[in-house]
Amino acid sequence: MIERIAILGTGLLGTSVGLALRAAGYRGAITGWNRSPEGAQTALSMGALDSIAADPLQAARASQVVLLAVPIYATLDYMEKLAGELGSEHLITDVGSTKAQITAAAGRLFNTPERAAFLPGHPMAGKERGGAALGDANLFRGAVWLFTDDPTWQRSPHSAELVKGWREWVAAMGSKTLDLDPARHDELVAWVSHLPQFVATALSALLEEEVGDAPELKDVGGRALSEMTRLGASPYSMWRDIAYTNTEAVQAALLALEQRLAHLRENLRTPELREEFEQANRFRRE
Repeated sequence: MIERIAILGTGLLGTSVGLALRAAGYRGAITGWNRSPEGAQTALSMGALDSIAADPLQAARASQVVLLAVPIYATLDYMEKLAGELGSEHLITDVGSTKAQITAAAGRLFNTPERAAFLPGHPMAGKERGGAALGDANLFRGAVWLFTDDPTWQRSPHSAELVKGWREWVAAMGSKTLDLDPARHDELVAWVSHLPQFVATALSALLEEEVGDAPELKDVGGRALSEMTRLGASPYSMWRDIAYTNTEAVQAALLALEQRLAHLRENLRTPELREEFEQANRFRRE
């Protein structure tokens, strides 16, 4: 039974997890820590936390489950720090958007009978902007929460129970859970998550350069402009680690799109254009 949870990183996802746990009926203690004290204070005032920790490692030691809701490289850094601090009575999990490096580190540092368990996780939920103030108890409802667990890891019975308990709380927050191989995870999210972000970023940057000073831009653009560029408001700080840790898969997806756009450009007046629209419509219907 999970009675004490520490959330390290009270941005959008960390705060939303705290709120979603409360909405799902969790009655245990939730302690939070954030690099920016203002973010932790906001999460506390919203009811996502019961208390704010002065030290993240101390908060982790005092908890049963530790959620790392920080950028990917910060997650990897905390994994190194926590490996020597926590034991088989602990579970660590994360919300990182790429999983190959995190899962490899989990196998190296954790998941033996004597060590803490680590369950690599990734909720497919978010917003184009971050911060505790945007925390939402319903953020994960209807979303898929991906795990890249490894069946060969040998955990203690207590750690295994914590893993089972955390999965149950993820389901209680309204998410569907799905297990994937970490390499397959990173390949898939490059297509369905990372590519749309980088397309929106490129399109928004191009529009800013070409017509950004046009006074009639908002009136002319309308809904299509708003929907296509919404993700373009995402901050670099949120996506830098994703680009660094999933470079090859993102490059492959971007190259494929470049080739597809060239095909469209070359066939604006041929029957190929109609076939492209038909194929696009089939994807939306399926």
